[in-house]
Amino acid sequence: MKKLTLPLFILLGLLTGCLGYNEYLVESDYSYYGKFKNYKTFNFMTRSISDYDSSMQNPVIEQAIKIRLQQQGYRMSDNKPNLLVSYKLFYEDFDFNGYNQPDIEDWVEIEDEEEEYDPVKYNLREGTLLVLLFDRKREKSIWQGYASGVFGGMDQSQIDKNMRRAVRSIFDRYQFLAEGFVVDDEGD
Repeated sequence: MKKLTLPLFILLGLLTGCLGYNEYLVESDYSYYGKFKNYKTFNFMTRSISDYDSSMQNPVIEQAIKIRLQQQGYRMSDNKPNLLVSYKLFYEDFDFNGYNQPDIEDWVEIEDEEEEYDPVKYNLREGTLLVLLFDRKREKSIWQGYASGVFGGMDQSQIDKNMRRAVRSIFDRYQFLAEGFVVDDEGD
């Protein structure tokens, strides 16, 4: 029995180490002015050359966001999209203001625009990905999701994999399907 304990202990330690390697904080918050059931289309926010910031231009992140939103029924559109998507990578630790809020799915059922915001400060780690959704028509940010500590000391292939995983984790917190989108449960 003692002979099995040591290998199991080592295996458990390795598994725990591997799991901890990819763990990062994922949070989101939203505006009480968002009309989450009414959006159908999206596109990425464009920036002028004078506003160029490499932390806001990443084809791996853009592709992952595009795939995820399309899986949720949103269509990419150049003609007055409902949602504008923006994102930014942060390479250093920083403090970030978020909010304690009811679960977004619960709040959408009542859509109380008079709800009070309860600010909370997060200390986000190096390698934070922040994704913002803007309501183009209302000209307001309506949702933000972020994953902190996504990368650091990794080679590019690991970073790309973690970026795709972070986008999925962030959008797991935004589970709204596009207006009119129907999921085919029959597998056709």
